[in-house]
Amino acid sequence: MVDVIVFLIAGAIVLGGALGVIVSSNPVHAALSLIASFFGVAVIFIIQEAHFLALVQVVVYAGAIVVLFLFVIMLLGVDTSENLRVDPLVGQRSLGLVFGGLLLALTLGGLFLSGPGGDEGAVALTGQESVVRPIDDRSQIEQLGEDLFSRNILAFQATALLLTIATVGAVVLVHNRGAEDLVIDEPGLSVE
Repeated sequence: MVDVIVFLIAGAIVLGGALGVIVSSNPVHAALSLIASFFGVAVIFIIQEAHFLALVQVVVYAGAIVVLFLFVIMLLGVDTSENLRVDPLVGQRSLGLVFGGLLLALTLGGLFLSGPGGDEGAVALTGQESVVRPIDDRSQIEQLGEDLFSRNILAFQATALLLTIATVGAVVLVHNRGAEDLVIDEPGLSVE
């Protein structure tokens, strides 16, 4: 019963943080909402006794990636607001929708085409089966690494691509267009 209550609270934190990322107009508040969502996911991992994944969720995602986003936001500045209804590049929204649809189709295709496999385990999109060993003396981290970099390599690469796209998107969203150029003071020159 306690696990159900903790799961419901963590799920509410995840959904609230995700909603805060979408609704917030201030990029710093959106990044803080993303951190809350990541911590909620880490709690869900702990409930499922996936302690390594919970640690990675907090250290890598809530720590490093969001700090990177905040660094980019603060470095580029968010002094001016832009009209989001005007496309700086013609056709970028339709192209984004096409690529988003293709990514969704690939993801759903990977889920539904994987199939249950046989007695050896599920067949991943890569065509490799997960070998279920009855007695395995390797650590959970070794098992996770082997499964991640053999059977689930496509999902790992897709995650890396999505994180790269998210970083570029963060830079594009906070880019300071139309602002004055940065003036650097040179030694020995005074502005009067």
